[in-house]
Amino acid sequence: MITESELRDTLATVLNRPAEEIPGDANLVLLGISSLEIMRLVSRWRRQKLPVSFEALVTEPTLDQWLAHLNAS
Repeated sequence: MITESELRDTLATVLNRPAEEIPGDANLVLLGISSLEIMRLVSRWRRQKLPVSFEALVTEPTLDQWLAHLNAS
């Protein structure tokens, strides 16, 4: 399980912007995240035993959707 705060902080680091400037419904691709960065995050989360699908993250690239996906099981 990952909290919204943890996910927001992780994305803030990747996107190089303050966490509070990442709206839950904003398209992360439009904010600057690349598919390579998404793959790195997927690998990291899988090592942490979080259930994660690269395809799901790419299909719905928002903080809110990623949080729901990561905490689905």
